[in-house]
Amino acid sequence: MKLGDIADVRMGYPFRSRLEHDPAGDVVVIQMKDIDDTNLLHIENAIKVSLPEGKGHHLIHEGDLVFRSRGRSNSVALVAADIGEAVLAAPMLLLRPHSVLPAYLHWFINFPATQAGLAALAEGTSVRMISIDAIKDLDVPLPSMARQRRIVEMASLAQREQLLMADIAAQRKRLTEGVLMRYAKNTR
Repeated sequence: MKLGDIADVRMGYPFRSRLEHDPAGDVVVIQMKDIDDTNLLHIENAIKVSLPEGKGHHLIHEGDLVFRSRGRSNSVALVAADIGEAVLAAPMLLLRPHSVLPAYLHWFINFPATQAGLAALAEGTSVRMISIDAIKDLDVPLPSMARQRRIVEMASLAQREQLLMADIAAQRKRLTEGVLMRYAKNTR
C-alpha cells in the first residue's frame, strides 16, 4: 500500500512570522527541536501561541505521527497521549493513520531500511528535504491488524532489551572499576 492510501498526510501549520512564545497562548507549537534522537516527542519546553480562529483542523491528536521532512533524519514521532491543544509547525508533516495502527506505522517509518529508502528520496544540496508527494508514495507493507500488533509488541520488547543490556553493561563497568580501585588501594 502507499502511505497516502492508509494515512492522511499534510503540511504543518505555515506560520508567517518568527514564532514568539506567548505565556497566555492557547496552543503548543511542535517544532523539530521538540523531537529527541530516540524519536520521542517532548512538549515541556515547546512554545505557546494564540492560533487564529477557524484553524482547529490543524490540531494534533493522539495517534498522529509527526514526520521530520527536513534535515539529517527523516524519522517520525508518535503522539502517544493526549497533549492538549497543539499544532505542528511547517515544514514538518502530520501523518494521521486511518487504515493502519499508528504504532506500526511509527515502527515501519523508523525502521533502518525504510530510513535508508527515505534518504534516497531526499532532495536538495545543503538542506535535504522529502516532499509531501514522495512520502505519500512510500510503499508500506500492510499485514493484518493482529500481525501489526505483534510486530509492535516485539519491537517494543527488543527496544526494552537493548535498554536493559545497556544498563547491565553500565552496572558491570561500575562494579569492575570499584573492585579494581579497592584492589589498587589495598597495599597488603
